[in-house]
Amino acid sequence: MNAVTISDVARRAGVSPATVSRVMSASRPVGREIEGRVRQAADELGYSGNGIARALRTRRTDTVGMVVPSILNPFFTTLVDSLESALHGEGKQLFLCDSRQDPAVEAEHLRSLIERHVDGIVVSPVHDTESAAAVAASARAAPLVQLDRRVDVPGTDWIGLDDAEAMKLVLTHLAETGARSAAFVTSELTNSSTTLRLRGFRHWSAELGIREVRDGVVLGDYSVDSGDAAARRLLTSDDRPDAIVCADDLIAMGVLRAARELGVSVPDELQVTGFDDIVFASYVTPALTTLAQPTDRMAGEALRLLSLRGSDDGGRGGARVSFAPRLVRRQSTRSTASVPA
Repeated sequence: MNAVTISDVARRAGVSPATVSRVMSASRPVGREIEGRVRQAADELGYSGNGIARALRTRRTDTVGMVVPSILNPFFTTLVDSLESALHGEGKQLFLCDSRQDPAVEAEHLRSLIERHVDGIVVSPVHDTESAAAVAASARAAPLVQLDRRVDVPGTDWIGLDDAEAMKLVLTHLAETGARSAAFVTSELTNSSTTLRLRGFRHWSAELGIREVRDGVVLGDYSVDSGDAAARRLLTSDDRPDAIVCADDLIAMGVLRAARELGVSVPDELQVTGFDDIVFASYVTPALTTLAQPTDRMAGEALRLLSLRGSDDGGRGGARVSFAPRLVRRQSTRSTASVPA
């Protein structure tokens, strides 16, 4: 079967090929009745236009690339969904890349997106230092926004959570519910989020009089198994914490699993908090107290900054936009009413 051409659509709609071109490219306005006839004819014939030719005319591809550390992490799945939804509302498409926690894979994906001439890139860098060169090179080639995590590349925009405020909310809640000692379980200190959350944990635990137990910072990765292993070590120590603060919800779920198997009652003997409020956080037993991130607002702001960056040729300085977290209290921590007077 021969491919449907713009002339075929024009004959079906009873207009000129130039009119069809104007409708399909939205380059010049036409009457509503004529536009309706053209689009109906295009639908009936299965004509979608020449996207490559349109991109050459407008110098836009209506695509945005996104690179995340791991699509298997439910937080990044949610972030991707928020960004894709925002793009769909603008009639644009998302090219998604998973860097698999590897700076070399991340750099390869960034180069590929530049070669595809995407209109912009949203990236959550894998590594504080090893991701910087590829992010900087990409930012010189296309509008780029860092989302959630960031590396030190002058002039680039960043959107993320206020991690210090997040730790303040968690530790204030734990202090109010009677916790006097705590541990922090996190991933290796290779990205900005991990580093800032640990810094916030130490600052606010000291401010609120919550003692960090001996060997109370356990490094691993963002996974259930890592949280399980860390909890077994902490809960069999002779300096067992009143609370375990976790850098994400997957780690916290592992902590809950270990506590259950060791016969440690949550929240009566141990309080546990997570981070991100992934969809599973309310379904585990006990349901997880955690911090919610406004992913829809973060995605919308990322697209706004990409649009500004695309319109000013990178002539402005880098923006830093921090969103406030929200503490979601569930059954893995005690209520203030249950604290002895």
